[in-house]
Amino acid sequence: MTFQEEIVKWYLSNKRELPWRGSTDAYVIWLSEIILQQTRVEQGLPYFLRFLENYPTVADFASASETQILKLWQGLGYYSRGRNMLYTAREIQEKHGGIFPVVYKDLIALKGIGDYTAAAISSFSSNESRPVLDGNVFRLLSRYFGIDAAINSTAGKKAFAELAQALIIGQKPSVYNQAIMEFGALQCKPKSPSCPACPLQEGCFARKNNRINELPVKEKKLKKRIRYFNYFFCSDEASNLLVKKRSAGDIWQELYDFPLIETENFHTDQPLKFETAIKNTFGDHCEITLLHQKKHLLTHQTIYVQFFALDNYIINFNQNADIKWVSLREFEQLPQPKVITDFMTGHSQTK
Repeated sequence: MTFQEEIVKWYLSNKRELPWRGSTDAYVIWLSEIILQQTRVEQGLPYFLRFLENYPTVADFASASETQILKLWQGLGYYSRGRNMLYTAREIQEKHGGIFPVVYKDLIALKGIGDYTAAAISSFSSNESRPVLDGNVFRLLSRYFGIDAAINSTAGKKAFAELAQALIIGQKPSVYNQAIMEFGALQCKPKSPSCPACPLQEGCFARKNNRINELPVKEKKLKKRIRYFNYFFCSDEASNLLVKKRSAGDIWQELYDFPLIETENFHTDQPLKFETAIKNTFGDHCEITLLHQKKHLLTHQTIYVQFFALDNYIINFNQNADIKWVSLREFEQLPQPKVITDFMTGHSQTK
């Protein structure tokens, strides 16, 4: 059997039963593909089901508010995905009459849809012969064919794209693309792949040359940015909370957290500078009590977070229009960064 035939045969016997699999509805496929970017199926599946239940059509999605979308997205990370989806849904409603495009050239023009997503939607919805290249496919092709080019380099992407295009010729795109992604996800896994049970083992370059752990090759990423967030938690007798809407141009934009002072390092390294910043923000007589510390990891940033209780403070709401009081119930309905949700969960449990 050829490489493609082995992949498809394996897929038909081993594929997972997933709610979007087999659908030709471009909207449903789009939902699943965007949600599963940088996300494991196990984590993304509940989000997919909730989004589809709340917004069964692209028209329903387009009519939602950004706050509603971000709240439903809460916990998935990469919040720009949710904002881009809302923009795209509205664009489809306005420019495509509410009909989701199924052709690659139309899909690639939409916000938040790149080569991979456009290829996936077009091949699954209309059998357009466009190969998909996600992390699972890169890994499988690199190992089987022995490709040393870095998968995140310009030359590497070109080499893989040419190979993938050659392999899809003569195949049924909707089946073959699903098959090669599923094979990479379940069989040719990043760590401890099931090589002894692999139907491709005889022709696999990496297995023959003992290079399974070396392929695929990736160029080294830039060093993570390290940041220090000092949050100030304030709750009155009626359980109202002092909250702040995050502005554009930084992580978690348009989400809600607490009043924040960002410092260059731990506040204990420069206590006088930290105390001065607090008094300049909340008044000379404010008092703080350390409640919680944690390390929060993002893809490109590591954030050291501290939560302080805030008492005897003064807030100039004219100068801080983005800071406001909300009830606990209102806050629960607002989209929040995971670090805030985790803190609130822990805080309620310790009361």
